[in-house]
Amino acid sequence: MPDVQALVNDFVIKLKKRKIEGSLATAKHTAELLRSVISHQRIPYTNQAAALIDAVKAVGEQLIAANPVELAVGNIVRRVLHIIREEDLSLTTASIAGLSLSAVSDDEDDSEKDDHPALSAAAVAAAARSTLRPPSLQTLLEDVPNQASVHQTSSSGGDSEGKSKSADKSSRSRKLKHDVIEAVNELIQDIATCHEQIAEQAVEHIHQNEVILTLGSSRTVLEFLCAAKEKKRSFRVFVAEGAPRYQGHLLAKELVTRGLQTTLITDSAVFAMISRVNMVIVGAHAVMANGGVMAPVGLNMVALAAKRHAVPFVVLAGSHKLCPLYPHNPEVLLNELRSPSELLDFGEFSDCMDFGSKTGSPLLHVVNPTFDYVPPSLVSLFITDTGGHNSSYMYRLIADYYSADDLVIKKRPSTGS
Repeated sequence: MPDVQALVNDFVIKLKKRKIEGSLATAKHTAELLRSVISHQRIPYTNQAAALIDAVKAVGEQLIAANPVELAVGNIVRRVLHIIREEDLSLTTASIAGLSLSAVSDDEDDSEKDDHPALSAAAVAAAARSTLRPPSLQTLLEDVPNQASVHQTSSSGGDSEGKSKSADKSSRSRKLKHDVIEAVNELIQDIATCHEQIAEQAVEHIHQNEVILTLGSSRTVLEFLCAAKEKKRSFRVFVAEGAPRYQGHLLAKELVTRGLQTTLITDSAVFAMISRVNMVIVGAHAVMANGGVMAPVGLNMVALAAKRHAVPFVVLAGSHKLCPLYPHNPEVLLNELRSPSELLDFGEFSDCMDFGSKTGSPLLHVVNPTFDYVPPSLVSLFITDTGGHNSSYMYRLIADYYSADDLVIKKRPSTGS
């Protein structure tokens, strides 16, 4: 599939060069790419789900390696893998139910077929546990009519049965791919509408004459605050500017355009202003399995100030930002350093170089991290597109979206003959 591979290579380059900013845009592009991969993937008659899983994992490895700090990529890859497993299990369950009904019907019609082998409950349960591992459950199910066909004396009957089985295989293959693509389409729709779903809950949390504090710029926070304004709630917003990128300036301008009373403050003024605040509402880069938050740099300071003054600290995050990994997992890269030019221009930086030394190493080092880690103990409430949740419940919510087999994205090694 050269066209799909070209799409993968193009997306990998964009991730490496950080051409796509924001978890939502990254998650949506990733889901759309994986949908194309699944659509063009040719799958065999047996182990269809395993073939799709291997194809998605092969692409997922490349995408995650291209930008490890953008956890939304890995989240979507794991979500798609979970979808494949769920759809395959659903089809397998339906096949087992159909086989059972067929067996009951045959027993009622033809008593002479009692000597045919049947699947025991233990065999079905064992097969279900190994649905995605060779030998697949489909292979186990197909063994039964194969053995039964040995007793058939008519060769024409055997040919007809073989054609029927081949048609069933092809039909199931198309059904699996179709169901997976439909589920991925629903995932893309959920990602695109997560802002609206979170904003619908604003009126339940923002009340009249309150003072809200936020930091930096977040589209989720913007839509959340504006949704409360549209419900005739009157409140004031303090916006910390979010140095060194000063994204808070953009948010403050947008809030004023939407008609909200806004006060722009420096990051260092957060502790001074926090006693006047009723609630802190911020966005997130990712939510870890333990309820910890990867957030724009500076938010840990805001969370500490809120904790000190008993101010609720609320985090808004779409379901595509929920990560099944823990901060201590080796696969997690919690931070990356941005260019020093955001703090100092290159002229100032070069003046601090010691050109008289033999190594030419600088006397001044500039550290410009992108993210902060906010521990779960500092978070009062998470608001996702599925509702509000306590930080201690996040691990359970995250478990509904992912399979334990997909926490480490690594394609199954091919076995040689």
